[in-house]
Amino acid sequence: MFKKSHTSPYLVRFLVITLMGAFFLLQGCQISSPAEPDDKEHAGNAMIIPEILEDQSADPDTASFELFVQQGEMEFFPGRTTETLGYNGNYLGPIIPVRRGQEVNVSVHNQLGEPTTVHWHGMDISGEADGGPHQPIMPGEVWEPNFTIDQPAATLWYHPHLHGTTGPQVYSGLAGLIYIEDDVSDRLNLPKDYGINDIPLILQDRNFNSDGSFSYQLDRMGLVPGDTMLINGTVDPYVEVNAEKVRLRILNGSNFENFNLQLSDGSSFYQIASDGGFLESPVARDSLFITPGERMEVIVDFSTATTDTEIALMAGEHPVLQFYVLDSEGANTEIPESLAVIPEISAGDDSPTRVFELQSMGLRGTINGKSFNMNRIDEEVNQNETEIWIIRNSRSMMHSSGHPFHVHGTQFQVISRNGNPPPPEERGFKDTIHVDPGEEVIIVVRFNHTGLYMYHCHMLEHEDYGMMGQFMVQ
Repeated sequence: MFKKSHTSPYLVRFLVITLMGAFFLLQGCQISSPAEPDDKEHAGNAMIIPEILEDQSADPDTASFELFVQQGEMEFFPGRTTETLGYNGNYLGPIIPVRRGQEVNVSVHNQLGEPTTVHWHGMDISGEADGGPHQPIMPGEVWEPNFTIDQPAATLWYHPHLHGTTGPQVYSGLAGLIYIEDDVSDRLNLPKDYGINDIPLILQDRNFNSDGSFSYQLDRMGLVPGDTMLINGTVDPYVEVNAEKVRLRILNGSNFENFNLQLSDGSSFYQIASDGGFLESPVARDSLFITPGERMEVIVDFSTATTDTEIALMAGEHPVLQFYVLDSEGANTEIPESLAVIPEISAGDDSPTRVFELQSMGLRGTINGKSFNMNRIDEEVNQNETEIWIIRNSRSMMHSSGHPFHVHGTQFQVISRNGNPPPPEERGFKDTIHVDPGEEVIIVVRFNHTGLYMYHCHMLEHEDYGMMGQFMVQ
């Protein structure tokens, strides 16, 4: 995850905070503290839990929200102020809760001194509501998209998508989660107590200058990996959990980095969902590889842990989140044998087939040999027609990077990876898929709405520097 040269500052900072025996609480009106901690002091900082955005509609069939894109300040480190961006607060944004079948209205107020957009990543909606680079919100303007939720329960997210500035705006703090619930999620006896046993984790690596400001550094290979991990905007975070099953909704919110996640004691956990919602049944895992833009939901069973057990979430060799187990049993939830029925996106022998060749050389990249052009339509797709997309990542002496390939406006299914059936964790609905050098991933996809959409590498700096195309559904 981190370069070797970045290990020392991370450990030094952790040891200094440990010896000081203190923690500080990040400020921001869009975030609030989790359950009341016990009277014991822990090393590090209590992890921030995003607030849930208030639905301003009294009609259960309609949801109305206001988002303010604004500048802010954070004190990630004591005595040092960082200029940030956030939604309805200083850094990151609130959880947007919606239900399947609801009509959603959002008023997005751009209070920045520059244009932005808000892309609803993973949402099955029309192109005009998608929030891509063709829907810029100018400073002082309000964008009011309207769409209906017609997809299963899932953890999605929202972030800027203005061409050329997506990377810097996300790096400064513009990102937040969307929770879709439905009758299936209602019936499942999963951990659902928000912030207690149902906990969001937004993972981001960041670099800081000595004065506390963000150090957004590009080199010939891309974005310089961060030497500091933030989870929900918290440095060196810990979270107290009861002795119960705990659901973690994980977003790789990094601009550029993949993460390999596991628990410090080597114990396994169960993945219950991927990008587009529940898997058909839980998948036992002892590690997670998660690429930028992907989401995974897992359940960790702390019910047999003894009081004061300390287990860390590791990213590679680095502890990035400490769990402290309290002397409390918590809720009686379960890991169901069956989660959801996933309807197959059926493709016929005559289904249109498209090939997408991913190539990059350091910071810049192309898809099918072309760099992004706002005025060029790269593909034309028929609404409601099932297609086969073949995604290949070329290998060469000058190119050795994996790419997370993201498709707007839909959720697809993976047919094969390198000619083999996909692993169980990739058999649900997806909107972002990692493709290593030399790999070929075949997906089946169908678009339910019309409009102009993007496909691109979700390493944001690759996207900003041209590794993106656009297609028209009509």
